[in-house]
Amino acid sequence: MINLYPAQIESISLHRVGNKNKNENVFLSAEPLTLNDETTALLKEYFFKPFREKEENYYHLTNEVDVEFNEVYKFVSEIFDDTAKTHQNSKKLATHLFEQSNHPHIKSGEVYIVYLTGILLDNQKTDAVGIFKSELKHDFLEFEEKDNNLDIVVRQGININKLDKGCLIFNLNKQEGYKVLSVDNNRYDAKYWLTNFLGVDALADENFYTKNYLKFCQNFAKDVVLPAEDKQQEVLFMNRAVNHFAKNDAFEESNFLNEVMENPELIPEFKHYKVEKGPKYSIEDVSNFDIANKAVSDARKKIKNVINLDTNIQIKLDFINPESAEKFVEKGWDEERQMYYYLVYFNKEQKS
Repeated sequence: MINLYPAQIESISLHRVGNKNKNENVFLSAEPLTLNDETTALLKEYFFKPFREKEENYYHLTNEVDVEFNEVYKFVSEIFDDTAKTHQNSKKLATHLFEQSNHPHIKSGEVYIVYLTGILLDNQKTDAVGIFKSELKHDFLEFEEKDNNLDIVVRQGININKLDKGCLIFNLNKQEGYKVLSVDNNRYDAKYWLTNFLGVDALADENFYTKNYLKFCQNFAKDVVLPAEDKQQEVLFMNRAVNHFAKNDAFEESNFLNEVMENPELIPEFKHYKVEKGPKYSIEDVSNFDIANKAVSDARKKIKNVINLDTNIQIKLDFINPESAEKFVEKGWDEERQMYYYLVYFNKEQKS
């Protein structure tokens, strides 16, 4: 889990990268940017906010031959080895980004290369190189006094509440291509930022396996549990799955199946489904891994725990207390009405 609050900006370089396809140029600043306290505070919020709000999907820098041939890896490594070379390498990073900016949809913009210290990643203190790009320009109004009148001036600038593109490259796991976080809010060219510029692959760590295994379980519930049983059992299966992950530090598949799969006949179905669909989630050969609590929390927010009925009634089941949904909700068939029903037991209605 990342904590960016204690992070400090040690240096920042600002350049402008145009679109080569449109014969735009790259502008490289001669010196690093000098900031005051107010600007530093605004930029930290601008840079870091997307990473606090986004799932922590980690990547690592790669190259089909060797990571040493990855341009970003080479320049960032020089910065980590000698921070006095940060601005010099920031120019190389901006030029490298410019060389990838040849698709007609790619937008020109300002590029910030930032050396950061004091970041906490899984309670480990580390430094990082941040690369951020602002692309979209917005109109805003300024007001000026002219003689005895107040005048309106229209200007253009960036919205500091929304970063367009950015990545944090942490000074960890150098031999494996470092640990990298990335955001891209303007996905007009999916390969431009992650593939062509950064050259990254997903990092197969505990966060990766936790997130992907739960996604796999969610699709198993939809494709197998729901047709074999009903919507209630689909929701309850995912309820049990998420809670199994939440209360354990490590995952072991046989323990998971014995605890979560109430219908033993579905265990062979699960194993067959994993052989068939597992490669899509990169878990086909995975049965043991450490569990990432943050990934479990993120998954819990996304998994639907609502049964929608065709009578315009919703039944919401509690993911925190799954035993309530199993003990106090019953499904049945009414012969007279020729309709299914849910019977809900309770002592008293709770005040909202």
